[in-house]
Amino acid sequence: MQLTVATFNLRNVNDRYEERKPLLVAAFAAMAPQLAALQEVIFSGERQDDLLAAAAPAHAYRSFQARAERYPDFGNAILVGAGEVLVHEELRLSHGRVAHRVLLALPGGRTLWFANTHLHHKPQERAVREAQAHAICDWMAAAPQASATVVCGDFNTPPFEPAYALMTDAGYRSAFVEANGAEPAVTWPSGIQAPAMDTDGDPNCLDYIWLHGGATAACAELAANQPAPGDPTLYPSDHFAIVATLSL
Repeated sequence: MQLTVATFNLRNVNDRYEERKPLLVAAFAAMAPQLAALQEVIFSGERQDDLLAAAAPAHAYRSFQARAERYPDFGNAILVGAGEVLVHEELRLSHGRVAHRVLLALPGGRTLWFANTHLHHKPQERAVREAQAHAICDWMAAAPQASATVVCGDFNTPPFEPAYALMTDAGYRSAFVEANGAEPAVTWPSGIQAPAMDTDGDPNCLDYIWLHGGATAACAELAANQPAPGDPTLYPSDHFAIVATLSL
């Protein structure tokens, strides 16, 4: 069987949000993934997980949240539009970060772990991200066995950093590399211009869909990577999304 999955950092309500919100909704509707890993989601007021779920109603998404310890109105979300959710679990990481996962029962007796995270952001603190990635790998390795595992998120980790090597050493394969031969040059920044935009670090690939076990990437591509018509400084988010079609 095939599944379409995506990872996307939404940048919550920062960076000209009211202007870019229609672009965010349209980009998600165009992707319409069956499973989505979302980072920097706002859960108060107009919840962004609900907003995007409504953009692709055919999947009848269920939302599973992992809220930030210091800012509980913000965090990560998994949107599930396929299979039966057997369990949802969280792993608290250092520096207030969190990973979470769902175990899905899929047609044909298959099971899938689908995990989502957002690692530490300071570019110079590579060791923190490496330790966080190590904790996630250990957590997933200790989980009940499934047919396949997919770990998504904003790792804030370029391909040359130790956390990336740790993932590959643990047997994870980048869906984008598997489908295209190399990571995209850039997933952050998108090119958005805003008064309080994040400028900490050099442009690079920071976002990944990692595969383990019986899942292969039939295709993978960037999404939400086009500016608004007539305004090259406005994008759906400050990150591009990655969307992949997986064969299980």
